[in-house]
Amino acid sequence: MNEQRNSRSGGSRLAPNGRGGKGLKLSDILVTVLISVVLGVVYHFWSSVYKLFSPLFFQADELVYGMWFIAPTLVFLLIRKPGVALLAEVAAAHVEILFGSEWGIQLVLYSVLQGLGAELVFALFRYRKFSGSVAALAGVGAAAGSLIPDIYYGYVGDTQTWLLIAKYGMRAVSSAVIAGYLAFALAKAVEATGVTSLLRPVAERDYAALED
Repeated sequence: MNEQRNSRSGGSRLAPNGRGGKGLKLSDILVTVLISVVLGVVYHFWSSVYKLFSPLFFQADELVYGMWFIAPTLVFLLIRKPGVALLAEVAAAHVEILFGSEWGIQLVLYSVLQGLGAELVFALFRYRKFSGSVAALAGVGAAAGSLIPDIYYGYVGDTQTWLLIAKYGMRAVSSAVIAGYLAFALAKAVEATGVTSLLRPVAERDYAALED
């Protein structure tokens, strides 16, 4: 209830999910995939933005890396059910692959681990917190997931420790800002249109009214 009031008064949290069950329905999956298709296209063209930052200074491209983690955070903030974060990232990555991404099939492993990283953060809060700070932590969780395939595919190599800290530190910041706070702002903008009532039409206040 407090989260609902905070959202309407311009607070830092979105309205809570209804009690209509936390299991994924076919409609949840379809909406997740639909949003992920759009974000998968964004992922593909984001490579051009990524490359623009590369010449600026060493690892400057990491400052925009967080865009590749926005699917799990944004979709979860909109649908608010377990599993959608992982599904969204995997679906978006497959769209990127279909567009002929230069990273190819590697993106499958990346998407699974990045989606899991975000999913675990939301699970830590029992899928009940939808604030910008939680989304930012989920973005950092996705970034942490991306480190594993980086190591597996040898992208870390013999890089000096201070460079690794700088590289992944910038990635974490980018993830918190883009996949976290930007995703939260986008979700609030979508919620203001009333579209989210189609995704989670029953709110806590409706049940409270029935119980009074």
